[in-house]
Amino acid sequence: MAVILVYNNDTNQMERYERAENQMMPYIYNNSLTVNEFRGSSNANTLWTDKRTMENWSRFRDYYGSPIFVGFAFKRIWEGGHSNQSQHYAGKALDTGQNLGPAEVNRLRQSAINSGLWNYVEPAFLAPTWVHVDTRNMNPACASGYPLVRLGDVGNYVLILQDALNALGYTGAGLDGVFGAGTQAAVRRFQQSNGLPADGVVGCMTWTQLTQAAKGIGLTSTVINP
Repeated sequence: MAVILVYNNDTNQMERYERAENQMMPYIYNNSLTVNEFRGSSNANTLWTDKRTMENWSRFRDYYGSPIFVGFAFKRIWEGGHSNQSQHYAGKALDTGQNLGPAEVNRLRQSAINSGLWNYVEPAFLAPTWVHVDTRNMNPACASGYPLVRLGDVGNYVLILQDALNALGYTGAGLDGVFGAGTQAAVRRFQQSNGLPADGVVGCMTWTQLTQAAKGIGLTSTVINP
C-alpha cells in the first residue's frame, strides 16, 4: 500500500491518500494511470504529485483517445536517476510513449502540444523516442525548475526540499509539504554548513547545493516515509 501526498492547487493544502499498486492515482477519472504506472522505477513507499497534473493527465488521455504507455514518472531525489531537473522529483512530469514507433511518438507529441494542457512538452531533439509532458512552474528560481520557497509555502517543491534535507541528516523538517518552523530551521542549518546566507529562504544557490548533495545518495537512516 503506497502513501500518496497530493498538493491541491485549488485549496493550497496537502492531501494524503493510501492506494494499492493497481488502484488509480488520486484525481484520475478515466482509469488511465495506476499507482504502479506513476511509481515507475521508484522503490519509495511515499509518492507525491499535485491535483492539476493528475487532472491534466486524465484530460489528455481523453483528448488523445487511446491508451498511453507511461514509462517514467516519479522519483524521490535521493533515488536519483533523472539529472538535476526538478519536475519528476516534484511528481509533476510524465515520460510516455516509449512503446511507440517514430510516427506514433510524433503524433503523441503533437497531441500534447495541441491539447494546451501542459506547461512544457519536450521537443523531439531532446526526447526522440518518447514524449515528456509536465506542469512545471513557469518562473523558477533556477533553470532546473526549482522555485523560491520560504516559510508558509505549501506544495510539491516543499516536499522535495524536506526530502533532501532529511536524506542529508538535517532533520526536523518532517515530510508533509508544509514549510513550517522546523523546515526553516533545517534549511538554516544546511545553509550555515555550506557557507550560504542562513536566511531560511530557499533560492537558487541553496537549491543548487542541496540538490547536488542529495541527488542519488540512496536511502539513508534519516529519510522519512510518513
